[in-house]
Amino acid sequence: MEIDIVLKELQNQNKSVYKSVFDHFYKRLVIYANNFLFDQQASEDLVQEVFIFLWENAHNIEIKTSLKAYLYTMVRNRCLNYLKSVKITDDLNLIDLNSMLILDDDLDLISEEEKTILYNQILKLIETFPESMQQVFKLKFIENYKYDEIANEMGISVNTVKTQLKRAKIKISELLVVILVLLSMNS
Repeated sequence: MEIDIVLKELQNQNKSVYKSVFDHFYKRLVIYANNFLFDQQASEDLVQEVFIFLWENAHNIEIKTSLKAYLYTMVRNRCLNYLKSVKITDDLNLIDLNSMLILDDDLDLISEEEKTILYNQILKLIETFPESMQQVFKLKFIENYKYDEIANEMGISVNTVKTQLKRAKIKISELLVVILVLLSMNS
């Protein structure tokens, strides 16, 4: 559907168009939010708030690019505000980078060659993780398991799963900074 038509229908409170937009974007937006927050419930709540805002304020919204870009930007901004509210700062833009790596649409910012370098270096780094951290990371990001499913599979607590993932993400973020500095020096 054309953005003007969709927006007009949303402004007219057309529930079927709203439901269609929700069904089309909800899961992907939750995954995107979770790349910022690393908290599934908070990500779902935040995306639902975005859709509530869209429903209640459709008559005031001006979309200059696309509905998809608008929704992703709203989710991103709300995630960053949420992180600020819980005193997490992203001075090196690592959260943005992590989410960019997950969201292929934004990967146009770096070349194909640089993407390949990044992914290969991340894969090499993951292989150096302790066995349990490696397994937790692969179950979460390759097999798409939930925290409790990983905990059950490995016979560990959900908190241990979260701790292992947090440590893995810190290691990956540290590596990304080094790689990006090296890439920028070669540009």
